[in-house]
Amino acid sequence: MCSIAGLIGLKGQRISGLEKKLNVMNDLQAHRGPDGQGIWLRSDESVGLAHRRLSIIDIAGGQQPMTDGHGNWVCFNGEIYNYIELREQLGGEYRTSSDTEVILRAWEKWGEACVEHFSGMFAFALWDERQRRLFCARDHFGIKPFYYAIVDDTFCFASEMKALLPLLPTVETDPEGFQDYLVFQFCMEGKTLFKGVRELMPAHSMTITQDGTVDRRRYWQVYYRPDLYHTEQYFHDELEAQFQRSLRYHVRSDVPVGGYVSGGVDSSITSAIARDILGSEFQGFTGKFSIGPEYDESQYAREVARVKDFELFERDITAQDFIDNIGKVIYHLDTPIAGPGSFSQYMVSQLASEHRKVVLGGQGGDEIFGGYTRYLVAYFEECIKGAIDGTAQTGTYVVTYESIIPNLSSLRNYKPMLKSFWSKGLFDEPSKRYFQLINRAPSMEDCVKRENLPAYDPYVAYEKLFVAENVDKRSYLDRMTHFDFKTLLPALLHVEDRMSMAHGIESRVPFLDRELVEFVATIPASIKFKNGNMKYILRSAMSKYVPQSIMERKDKMGFPTPFAVWAKGEAHDFICDTLSSTKARQRDYIDNAKVLTKIADEGAFARNLWGFFCLELWQQQFHDKGAEYRKLLA
Repeated sequence: MCSIAGLIGLKGQRISGLEKKLNVMNDLQAHRGPDGQGIWLRSDESVGLAHRRLSIIDIAGGQQPMTDGHGNWVCFNGEIYNYIELREQLGGEYRTSSDTEVILRAWEKWGEACVEHFSGMFAFALWDERQRRLFCARDHFGIKPFYYAIVDDTFCFASEMKALLPLLPTVETDPEGFQDYLVFQFCMEGKTLFKGVRELMPAHSMTITQDGTVDRRRYWQVYYRPDLYHTEQYFHDELEAQFQRSLRYHVRSDVPVGGYVSGGVDSSITSAIARDILGSEFQGFTGKFSIGPEYDESQYAREVARVKDFELFERDITAQDFIDNIGKVIYHLDTPIAGPGSFSQYMVSQLASEHRKVVLGGQGGDEIFGGYTRYLVAYFEECIKGAIDGTAQTGTYVVTYESIIPNLSSLRNYKPMLKSFWSKGLFDEPSKRYFQLINRAPSMEDCVKRENLPAYDPYVAYEKLFVAENVDKRSYLDRMTHFDFKTLLPALLHVEDRMSMAHGIESRVPFLDRELVEFVATIPASIKFKNGNMKYILRSAMSKYVPQSIMERKDKMGFPTPFAVWAKGEAHDFICDTLSSTKARQRDYIDNAKVLTKIADEGAFARNLWGFFCLELWQQQFHDKGAEYRKLLA
């Protein structure tokens, strides 16, 4: 829902051209809020807030920026799902029925602690006139975005980075963020690929005062402390109840709700239960690539739609769609991030926008329940090591060598990765081995101009999270999933948000509920990942809602995009032209001439070429047009 933007003078100074700057920022984010816009300026023009609206809750009365009539103003992006319960708890008279007004009331009662009472997805900025400070906060998981920069003693913020570019003196690449991207395909610790632009981290708030103070704090943490006292049946029953509760919150809307249906476990569970709650109003949306069965999960999407009796809309995505739209994808993403799934998401969101303004997705299931095949790869190695060392029965491992064998068929399509993974460092300590599984830099190294980059080691930030104090060190699974929960998940949510908002629709993710996530973190890995069964407890608890053909799948795809196939075929000329332009051959950090030589050897599901290709499109979209962004304020 919506976009936010704003400026505050850090010395209490009048901000020159404040109204025009806010209008430009709003215009650059107009796709996020096609239903209306608003601007508020403090009387001395030292503070300003801007908002674009996508009307979901209180369609008639939820305009923003919104005031409480006592000098406080808020601009808010997202949904506070428990706003009805909070209204009853806070009491008093309300002028609207919107969740935005609840934020103002919660601030009045609890101050900065208000965020600890919210269940939902949110990014908001609230100006407190009495205290002359701006309070900003982002939700627990990073579902909704918040970016900021400090330029000429002015604190600037927005929902999307592109809205900050007109305010920056120059558009440059952040070298540390760039090196993070090479390793992970996302940035760490609040960095972005734009120099001078930072991201407010998930579960963090920030206070900015007019004396120049900027104070950040974490307001929430998830603790992985296994509950060893309850039975598997208890976790089974409680998980079902928790997800049902979360989903009932997530379907609260004044407009009809639909769902992304990929054919995987998570989206199938979400759509099946949503259909039970919403009835025939519910609609599903899926995409497929007819290029081959290894890229097509639509049969599973159709199966859940058939069994649950809801209307399913399909889109067959082609190479021409890719050529026509990939530039728009990078524009809306602001920076390349994660993998080729962003393009697929863009196309399915376009389809969904023709029918619904709110769509449910299954994002988060893999990170909180253990759904990535690399977890099985890592545990397989640990089990072999334990069997050799005679330590497999000490309780350190959640599975044994013997029990994991029946589930190794899931690795059938991962033989190239296994060969590379085991080629060096076999049986090294778990933190180094998992880094080896996720590190994409070695295979890209010869295309990077290292001589132009400063010394920086992304492993330092990685290790800090992998051995974090909030995770029980005995659980290898929890350490792996925790790292992905804190880093990969926000990157995927970045994609989820931008690809839906590019088409003016709101994507909701019911697996990312605070109480649900806190509960799942207490489930012992021996139950979550029983005998090497990925997402065992989720499949077990939700099996009655979804066809067994989906629940028992071993061929996890994750909506794969045939980028490498297109690069060697229908999109070959387009990709080569992109990478061989005069400017492409002159980039500071990438040798695109070498990138071009990699096309023929790119594996079907590899991401190296994708990573470099998207970097070049990003350079063209933003760096090469940096002066054009500045002209918007002329």
